[in-house]
Amino acid sequence: MDEKPNLGLVVLAVSTLYTNPDKTEKEKASEWLLNLQKSVHAWTVADELLHQKPDLESCYFAAQTMRTKIHQSFHELPLEVHMALRNSLLEHISQINEATNTVITTQLCLALADLILQMPSWQRAPLDLINRFSHQSYIWPLLEILTVLPEELDNRSVRLGENRRTEVLADLKHCAPTILEFLIHCCTVYGSSVNEHTHIISRTLRCFTSWVYVKAIVLDGLSDSVVLNLAFDILDFKPHEGKQSSGALCDAATECICTVLQSLEDNNNQQALENYLFTNILKLEVSYHISVANEDESKSVDYCRLFTELGESFLEKIISSNSAAHFQHAVKVFDLILMCVGHHHYEVAELTFTLWYVLSEELYQKNNKELTELFKPYIERLITALCRHCQMEPDCEGLLDDADEFKDFREKVSELIKDVVFIVASDSCFKQMFLNTQAPGVTWDQTEAALFVMQAVAKNVLPTENEVVPKVVEAILNSPSSTHLAVRYTSVLLLGELSEWIEKHPQVLDPILNFIVQGLAVPGLGAAAASALQNICLKCSTSMTRHITILLQLLHQVDSLSVTNTAVIGILKGVAAILNVMPHSEITVLLRELCFMQLTPLIQLIDQDVVPIKGTTSDPVLWLDRLSSVMRHVSITGVRDGDIHPCKPVVIDIWPILSKTFNKYQKDDRIMESVCKSVRFMLRCASQHVCEVLEGLVSQITGIYCEYKHSCFLYVGSILVDEYASNPQCVGGLLDMLEAFIKPTFHMLETMDGLKNHPDTVDDFFRLTGRFVRRAPVPFLRSAAILPIIQCGLFASCLDHKDANAAVMKFFHDLIYQGQSAHSAPDFMERRELVKGILDQFGQQLVTSLLQACVFYLHTYMLSEVGDVFVEMLEFTREEASRWIVSGLDTLPKQNNGGLLTATPAQLNDIHVSLIRSNSSKSVTHALKDLIRLYR
Repeated sequence: MDEKPNLGLVVLAVSTLYTNPDKTEKEKASEWLLNLQKSVHAWTVADELLHQKPDLESCYFAAQTMRTKIHQSFHELPLEVHMALRNSLLEHISQINEATNTVITTQLCLALADLILQMPSWQRAPLDLINRFSHQSYIWPLLEILTVLPEELDNRSVRLGENRRTEVLADLKHCAPTILEFLIHCCTVYGSSVNEHTHIISRTLRCFTSWVYVKAIVLDGLSDSVVLNLAFDILDFKPHEGKQSSGALCDAATECICTVLQSLEDNNNQQALENYLFTNILKLEVSYHISVANEDESKSVDYCRLFTELGESFLEKIISSNSAAHFQHAVKVFDLILMCVGHHHYEVAELTFTLWYVLSEELYQKNNKELTELFKPYIERLITALCRHCQMEPDCEGLLDDADEFKDFREKVSELIKDVVFIVASDSCFKQMFLNTQAPGVTWDQTEAALFVMQAVAKNVLPTENEVVPKVVEAILNSPSSTHLAVRYTSVLLLGELSEWIEKHPQVLDPILNFIVQGLAVPGLGAAAASALQNICLKCSTSMTRHITILLQLLHQVDSLSVTNTAVIGILKGVAAILNVMPHSEITVLLRELCFMQLTPLIQLIDQDVVPIKGTTSDPVLWLDRLSSVMRHVSITGVRDGDIHPCKPVVIDIWPILSKTFNKYQKDDRIMESVCKSVRFMLRCASQHVCEVLEGLVSQITGIYCEYKHSCFLYVGSILVDEYASNPQCVGGLLDMLEAFIKPTFHMLETMDGLKNHPDTVDDFFRLTGRFVRRAPVPFLRSAAILPIIQCGLFASCLDHKDANAAVMKFFHDLIYQGQSAHSAPDFMERRELVKGILDQFGQQLVTSLLQACVFYLHTYMLSEVGDVFVEMLEFTREEASRWIVSGLDTLPKQNNGGLLTATPAQLNDIHVSLIRSNSSKSVTHALKDLIRLYR
């Protein structure tokens, strides 16, 4: 946008965006306004709109634009206009009144907070704000600004850098006594009539929370704080006095206390505050019971959060208690938490799950039997309560829907029980749940819930157990057909989870198989039966060989049964695993039958020119995915030299059909991905024994790729390299394949935003080249392709797509590694010289690119792969790498465009020292994170 637009035009565009029913016009207005926000004119347009206040929507657009510009584009403004912007924002905020929309107020306050953070000349800004806005009519916006200022300081999307953050935090700490005095004043003035001033008190508590969270307000002296006392008073229900606080106030008070508790975890020298919090939170038990009696779930949630946070904060001290008496006192908090787990709404119980995970991890790491025994009663109570929560509604006639939130909760319960059950022993838990199912008057929903818990721990039950499991299996096998569908469903899944036990008790295999196979034909039971059958095939493969004929007959009829395609794929996986333990002489015939069950319908689709409908039997992907499941899980070992591999004849038969599928559907990216997946597993299962298919396969995929650029063909290429590049006779053809891939790939990636728009291609291309580095390093490093590939990798190093960037980093890591691995190999010296030549030419550029990428583009969770590259480079040539790092760090800015200091020479020197002294990816990653903090 070259010129500043007329203000009336902006108002019209905003009106169109919010009120015009025409979708096309809305989209045009949205795009135009977005371009305006990106332009430098947005500053003055937003300012003028806020002064003129034409309508609510325009004011919101202006406030949001002002905040966005300061947040993301503050560098556009010269230093001399910073003061004018500050004065303008203060003027806009001074015009806020009770009628001002809260969203507009929040955006203006955020804008001012972001300005304070990026304007180093404005010292002690909170004190200026209190002096200017402490009048009663401005309390609301003042509290909002003081709340969001620490929050924005902690917001990493505001790229301040560690030096500026440290500077601002020091400034906030200097202002903290005045801020605390102001907050106490608010509590004193408005706290006596809380319900009349809910919005002021809740904002006061939020502000206090915000300052505590960033550690601007220190914990010393808070044990008798007016603010904390008010928070506890709000949460203390006294119905006989007619005292009851609003949900918003209780939420703010809860957040306030929880934040102080979290701060205690980093500060163990606050005994008075710890005692104060512990005592006062325990007193809230009565209030919790009142919230339950009043069916006020939101308040029950607040109390549950407090009890759970108290448990997490004190967990380390509770676990390390030396005396039983002290333990019994401290562990009272677990009684409160379990009380909340018993709440009739499962959402309340779910709030406690993190605590139990942390507790189980601590006990597992300490591996102290006496300590574990102390917590055993609490975990027993937890599992009992969770079992009760997992009960379905008694009037439920079928199964839970996949989209049901309750089903999601039950899955979380299952994972939690698996994590904590070692504390009580799986066998003991399994036995107790079985006893529950045998209790007099037990209902179907209680039985199903107990079976569900048994299913969660079944894999951990000892295969030698002979007391309870036989009774469970017998009860399931003898259950009548009138048993509730949900009970039958969970029972079948439980049998599948007992597959290791079944393997050790082959006498029960036949009746269990019969029971499961019958379930495949029952509507609703198919998925569970298929899952159980898959598990038993995988774990009992040797015993299952005598059933292979029946299983193949079953698979011929599987599409007439009540099972999904996903379930069919699972059964195929299990049957394929049985083939692995059969005599080689029998495998070929069985594998061919298994594969052509999938290929025959595919051939018919191709020959009859059927239009594919996704997810139906007319979809080639359905049959290809089934074929992949078979080939993926066939892994034949022990083939002697000179013998024909059992899979080879089948692969020779399969390939022409897959080739035909390539030709038929070459325009369809989805189908091509599935064919490529089938080819991948086809090659993996027979490997070097089927070299005769290579020439035709390479010719076909390179030809189609040149026209349609499906990245999955690059992945097939990487499989070919992985399997066949160790064969000298194949290397030349594979390098020709790479050359054929390079031109169309680079043509696509060199377009505007090509790397960003095609991350899958980047990922697959560098997987391919990385495998060349590992499998045929010398021919690859000698080839003419290596230089343009490295240049492409340098550009791609800043791509913030996790998988694509990881593939690029893996390529560079493996390339350098080839210069220092396998010293005794005859080609070692040549590899080392080739790698040295590459680093002499590109080492400095690579280091600079990696440092720039880390600082400006990559997410912190992507740094470990970059660390791997640095480690290899340091190992290869630490002295030269040191010089490259110095030069690379020197390219980084020492100040940002707004004039804020980013990194001092001393800090960059410390980063350099940390990097060159590193011997592991972890230490390099720590150094890179220290560097990034200086800029973000």
